[in-house]
Amino acid sequence: MSWIVLNCDCGEGADDAAILRWMSAANIACGGHAGDANTMRATLRLCRALNLSAGAHPSFPDRDHFGRRVLPLSPAEVRAHVTAQIGALVEIAHSEGVPLTHVKPHGALYNHAAIHRDYADAIAEAVLAAGQTFALVGPPGSALSLAAQQRGLPYLAEGFADRRYRPDGSLVPRDQPAAMIEDAAHSVAQALSIVRDGLVRAEDGSAVLLRAQTLCLHSDAPGAATRAQALRQALDANGIAVLRVAEALQRLGLTERPQQAAHT
Repeated sequence: MSWIVLNCDCGEGADDAAILRWMSAANIACGGHAGDANTMRATLRLCRALNLSAGAHPSFPDRDHFGRRVLPLSPAEVRAHVTAQIGALVEIAHSEGVPLTHVKPHGALYNHAAIHRDYADAIAEAVLAAGQTFALVGPPGSALSLAAQQRGLPYLAEGFADRRYRPDGSLVPRDQPAAMIEDAAHSVAQALSIVRDGLVRAEDGSAVLLRAQTLCLHSDAPGAATRAQALRQALDANGIAVLRVAEALQRLGLTERPQQAAHT
């Protein structure tokens, strides 16, 4: 692939400006694991200034554990929480005149919905309830992708430049020491392998097929801005275009209507 969407989970208390200058899309925490009205507004303004795609980053309602544990919620409760979080960002985006283009679940909700179809369906229904056609971002070949496909939602398969993978294609859990890639050169090498070859090396050295249209960097990891700069410069040097969400969906021939954000 000669292009990629470069996204960052943000609005979580890091120096977003230092990271987002190298990105093309921002996933904005909207109150579940982090973020409030002030951080959402500030991050949306950064997106406007930097001409980035802005999207919602909903999670389990678990600020104490940063959304990184699975809560015993029913699918209906998950749908309600995700709908409320997307709605909070949509309302502020409307007031700021910033269109939203996508939704990406966070942390434990992302990983749980990747393999549990009832949770994936709940998230997809919440995206539909926003009243616009947002793209859904998640792992390739996951329950989230099937839920989006069934409902006609555009879907962007995601890879990670700063997370290690298991041989089955899942991410090494965050509570393990090897979960994060902190070395910028290693992060760049993994990203280029995903974009150019559709492959990633698992923690045991095996090659795992990974076809992705978007790559993520985490803002909450030490050295994130340095890795972001190194990655963007490497993509540019290798002739790989860094696209916004709407541009990527056009390349894929998917329907996307990034309207002015409206109240829900």
